[in-house]
Amino acid sequence: MLTAEQLIAAQKANVETLFGLTQKAFEGIEKLVELNVQATKAALTESATSTQAIMSVKDAQELLTLQASLMQPLAEKAAAYSRQLYEIASGTGAEFAKAAESQAAEAQQKFMSVVDNVAKNAPAGSETAVAVMKNAVSAATNAMESVQKAVKQASEMAETNFTAMTNNALSAAKPVAKKR
Repeated sequence: MLTAEQLIAAQKANVETLFGLTQKAFEGIEKLVELNVQATKAALTESATSTQAIMSVKDAQELLTLQASLMQPLAEKAAAYSRQLYEIASGTGAEFAKAAESQAAEAQQKFMSVVDNVAKNAPAGSETAVAVMKNAVSAATNAMESVQKAVKQASEMAETNFTAMTNNALSAAKPVAKKR
């Protein structure tokens, strides 16, 4: 069974993990705020520049050409912003997933230690019950690993799809900008 020292050590580790994850969450928020401040500053500067350029237009053809020249950089900046936003979110999520995997592995290891302790101290004739318990734990472990792999694959697929969508959007914006 678990001793008082083991329980205290486990509690201390849990508190450290909580503080570590809280720190990671705040780092993610800081990055998000910084990204939004940079994007807002850039948008204000570009807006002023675009407004001045529009004010100096002499005819409709020049206006259409100016609008077309503004479309591609706008699409590229929107894609870059989305990419950075996704990187911040996925990076922070990855830290949480890593911590969850670590905690699950540690909890499983402790549980197996308890099961082994019980098995050593179990009365004669209970070997079958202990074997069933170990098999159940093993099956649960395999199921959890399968779920973790599936989540990881789904995340990778989502990232691939996000990149493809971004590239397609940029490719679609190029012909629109050139037509005008």
